[in-house]
Amino acid sequence: MNFKKLAAAALAATIAAGPAMAELVFPSLSYRTGPYAAGGIPFADGYEDYMTLLNERDGGIGGVKISVPECETAYNTEKGVECYESTKGLGSLVYQPLSTGITYQLIPKVSADEIPLHTMGYGRTSAANGEVFEWVFNYPANYWDGASVAITHLLDINDGDISGKKIALVFHNSAYGKEPIRTLEKLSEKHGYELTTLAVDHPGQEQKSQWLQIRRERPDYVIMWGWGVMNQVAVQEAANIRFPMENFIGNWWAGSENDVIPAGEAAHGYKALAMHGTGMDYPIYEDIQQYVVDAGLAAGAGDQVGTVLYSRGLYAAMLAAEAARTAQEIHGTAEITPAMMRDGMENLKITEERMAELGLPNFGPAFEVSCANHGGPGEAMVQQWDAEAQEWNLITDFIKSDDDVIEPLIEADSMAYAEENALDLRCQ
Repeated sequence: MNFKKLAAAALAATIAAGPAMAELVFPSLSYRTGPYAAGGIPFADGYEDYMTLLNERDGGIGGVKISVPECETAYNTEKGVECYESTKGLGSLVYQPLSTGITYQLIPKVSADEIPLHTMGYGRTSAANGEVFEWVFNYPANYWDGASVAITHLLDINDGDISGKKIALVFHNSAYGKEPIRTLEKLSEKHGYELTTLAVDHPGQEQKSQWLQIRRERPDYVIMWGWGVMNQVAVQEAANIRFPMENFIGNWWAGSENDVIPAGEAAHGYKALAMHGTGMDYPIYEDIQQYVVDAGLAAGAGDQVGTVLYSRGLYAAMLAAEAARTAQEIHGTAEITPAMMRDGMENLKITEERMAELGLPNFGPAFEVSCANHGGPGEAMVQQWDAEAQEWNLITDFIKSDDDVIEPLIEADSMAYAEENALDLRCQ
């Protein structure tokens, strides 16, 4: 018996039946206000515009229209939880809060309510272990992957040897900013570099003491785990002390246009991790222009289209939509529930062929999610800022993180969580 063919036939019959169906609800826990609005706005725009595109061009997903109720969190954890509580009863299929602080508070809630949580490239890193975290996903990569990719890039440009090098981590003094520390410490043991950590308090506008210390100690490289205004201040402070920009690497939340344009020519050469492609040279942007922007349906002012974080929001929405399609196929119905959505996420398969069909060729990595692996392949690229052209250029292919270091860290942290919460392991 071919289950997939039967499910597809059932889905086709459901769609052909014709009567109006309930909406597929994808809430947007956005932050268009506050000190992190510069990052929150383009992500929220990209997320909603992709869903609008599917409604206008395709009639939704599987014949069911999409709804994206937006709730303002201002990047505040308490408000984020309030937004979750006020929207979960709408039939919400998945939450993407774009905040590590909110994520940590929502993990026990979504687990109890049985609603999926997708924290793409942020959140609790050990949620990559699906044996423990049934309702939480963080594919295609996590913070520890990012830290490892940054170090691998440094190894690549130093003929495989960074022993004796000095590396400083400038990080947002929060759960988010602290995430890469243990990974960088383990990697320092493996590769013999010296690690210094420099915390920057919220929101990150005052960093002079940290960069004076960098000027005194003269590290070979600086890695940054920043967000919002902290990033542009750090780039400017680095320029002020004439730190070589090509030796300054931000993570994928410190690699948007907002982070470098304020520093002007001084930001030239700054690097950042990238979990997906950059720029508008993808066919999907023609459809976004036609069906969303020109139609007057853009989520915001339309001025963020094609920027790094707009593309990040679009990518997050695309992965959510593809998981919903997968859930519809698995269960043979277009009107899926949050539990069905979880099945779709856990069986998600993204191929390069499918990415090309979606108008995003070579945009992100091909990967599969499974019961045990909710974290994806753990890959990222490195991009570099060209101040003259005012654009990011990818300077590497996808780089794989060091599984020998990352997997034991994920195992230890997730098992500790399972023990603390008396959870039985899945996927056995």
